[in-house]
Amino acid sequence: MANTVLKDQVSLTIPMDRDMELVAAKTGSVLAELNHFNEDQTEEIQLAIIETCINAFEHSQSEDRQVFIKYIVKADELECKITDHGVGFTPEDQHNSIANRQQIHSDMRKRGWGLEITMTLMDEFYIESGENGTTVSFIKRMAS
Repeated sequence: MANTVLKDQVSLTIPMDRDMELVAAKTGSVLAELNHFNEDQTEEIQLAIIETCINAFEHSQSEDRQVFIKYIVKADELECKITDHGVGFTPEDQHNSIANRQQIHSDMRKRGWGLEITMTLMDEFYIESGENGTTVSFIKRMAS
């Protein structure tokens, strides 16, 4: 069996600046590759990280303007926890955002799909949100 990194954890803090989500995605990609995730899964992990970071950048209203990413590597899965210290949101906010998408110009309907894309690509997906910020957690399991 190939060498596999077990139970490793990597933490990364990025500023909410242009293209910094790519740093977070590259870190996730490297960890996935080191642990023998296939190319499609690695790309899905990158996309989920990018979408989640961009959501934090655009919607958190975080005063510290930072996103905290924790990568938890296990034998057969990669978990990512992406946290901001912003204003948070409720499930109703997310539902209203989806409903309002139908009422806006067709060019703008293409935006706002980040959480839905991430939910679809990952094996597990969780959101914890409150007045002190939001943590989006997701797990991708290695294909058998």
